[in-house]
Amino acid sequence: MDPNRVTGNIKNMTGKVEENAGQLVGDAKTQAEGMYRQAQGATQELYGQAKDTAVSLEDTIRHFIEDRPYTAVAAALGVGWLIGRAGRSD
Repeated sequence: MDPNRVTGNIKNMTGKVEENAGQLVGDAKTQAEGMYRQAQGATQELYGQAKDTAVSLEDTIRHFIEDRPYTAVAAALGVGWLIGRAGRSD
């Protein structure tokens, strides 16, 4: 698990506590800071999830290429051909 996910989750929870404390005492500034911290935490957690997904996808592709090299080359040639056809103007 990416450390950004953990840090983002902690910021999000801290922001919720701060927002609730601001509501209890009637301090709009503390409440707004808590909401801001929640947004920061959610963004950082989402970034960590994206990094985890990218690493997982990289591992999947690497294993596919190692297990089926000829299929991987054929797929790359096909994709290259399609890109070349899409770029031509007839």
